[in-house]
Amino acid sequence: MPSFNPTPRKIAVLSIRAGLLLLLGWYLACTFIPPGKGALVRDVSFPAGSGIRKLAGELKQGGVIRSSWHFILLTRLRGQAHRLKAGDYRLTDAMTPGDILRKLATGDVDYRRFALPEGYSVYQAAELLDQKGYFKRDAFLAACRDAALLERLDIHAASAEGYLAPATYNLARNGTEEQLVTQMVGRFRKVYADVTAAGRGQTRLSSHEIVTLASLIEKEAVSGEEKPVISSVFYNRLRLGMPLQSDPTAVYGVRAFSGKVTKADIGRPSPYNTYLVKGLPPGPIGNPGADALRAALHPARSDYLYFVARQDGTHYFSRTLEEHNRAVARYLKN
Repeated sequence: MPSFNPTPRKIAVLSIRAGLLLLLGWYLACTFIPPGKGALVRDVSFPAGSGIRKLAGELKQGGVIRSSWHFILLTRLRGQAHRLKAGDYRLTDAMTPGDILRKLATGDVDYRRFALPEGYSVYQAAELLDQKGYFKRDAFLAACRDAALLERLDIHAASAEGYLAPATYNLARNGTEEQLVTQMVGRFRKVYADVTAAGRGQTRLSSHEIVTLASLIEKEAVSGEEKPVISSVFYNRLRLGMPLQSDPTAVYGVRAFSGKVTKADIGRPSPYNTYLVKGLPPGPIGNPGADALRAALHPARSDYLYFVARQDGTHYFSRTLEEHNRAVARYLKN
């Protein structure tokens, strides 16, 4: 029977072979055996320009893969490091790294992200959705005006304008315009409930009028600190029976407000044009955020009746028309 003499060289060779077998076993296990059975679900965002190392770290931390190093190695061996598509994906621990790579390489997204900025009108929201290729402009506007949907959402108005909460939304890949409107109104209800939880202040305005006033405040204000002061100007004018003369109302439904209006805008007949119609317009002209809603409920105490925008976007507030005219000459005509 031959004897085995474990020389240092043989021991080293056997150790290397054993290590390689263990490494191969680890690689194959990580490649073909998922870390779980699907109980763990993670929503992962892979932004454009993001690196594979960051993604691998997030997947490992989320428990979707066993090893970030293995995922990076597999990605490079398959030549997919620069082929992964940006998007929002839903992944589970029942997926192998290969399943995940195929999903990202083909752009098989589960969500599309949509952010509605504060103050945007339904028209601007529709344009933005159309530009991103999510929904057609007219189809989204039709959903915002759908009488049956508005009734289900308890909106007693001609459209959902004002009730679409500014926020970031994850849109299901096969979602509909109706589902998005429902989601946005649901978010608005929560925001409004939070804002009114501490009370409605001294206002006698209805909830719909509060939302309408907040939409004007949101369109006029650039600085959040000025929103309660702008609110006080509108309240003071309403109390005195003065037209609100809010520039954004003059162009609502015609074009987006960019900070300036023309004489033609001011003279254009419209039930929303507060240069021609006293009181609040019949409905919101945009979708206000929480701060604007709060300002509409709790205006600052002031005797201001006028304001004009400075070059930095903030406003100069005046008590008299004479003072206001001087401010206009200073900040607009010069």
